[in-house]
Amino acid sequence: QVQLVESGGGLVQPGGSLRLSCTVSISISSIYAINWYRQAPGKQRDFVATITNVGGTHYVDSVKGRFTISKDNAKNTVDLQMNSLQPEDTAVYYCNTRVEGAQYWGQGTQVTVSS
Repeated sequence: QVQLVESGGGLVQPGGSLRLSCTVSISISSIYAINWYRQAPGKQRDFVATITNVGGTHYVDSVKGRFTISKDNAKNTVDLQMNSLQPEDTAVYYCNTRVEGAQYWGQGTQVTVSS
């Protein structure tokens, strides 16, 4: 069983920044990929960013240049630095990974971008 715990969400004004963190209950150094997804009210859950075990990254087009995913193998954490936030970034953000064929999700953290 793998547990993922997100933190760092909150209310921020347009143009502001937030840093989300996902703490994983097992060593992440051997996990192939850890992802961030988000789900806006009334919409499906969408991919945001991923980071692989060797540090490769990939982003959805709408966040490229604004969001940065990173990881700390020593702390078993994966962070999502979000800059230049816009109201359309408002969503619940989830951490996700797959280990030995099983998919795991965190409980999510709310990000609200509003003036």
